[in-house]
Amino acid sequence: MIAPNKRLTRILKALANEHRLSLYLQIWQQQRMAVPRSECFVSDLAAKMKIGAPTISHHIKELESAGLITTQKVGKQITAAADPETHSFVLTQLGG
Repeated sequence: MIAPNKRLTRILKALANEHRLSLYLQIWQQQRMAVPRSECFVSDLAAKMKIGAPTISHHIKELESAGLITTQKVGKQITAAADPETHSFVLTQLGG
């Protein structure tokens, strides 16, 4: 198991990039508002942000590596979902 401070550092480093932060917040908001919870299509997020597919792919991998999201291939599409445990962990560690 990774030490809490090391885990938090990895997460905050991933969110320190404005595009990754924006992606994560969009995924989290969409997931929060959906009933039942649903994943976001990465292609839809890319279109909203007007960022190329390779760049989006890189940012998605960084968020996934930090444990902030999970991804799944659905046909030819990739979906992303925020990890609620990681979200709670960050809020707890930051005193929120």
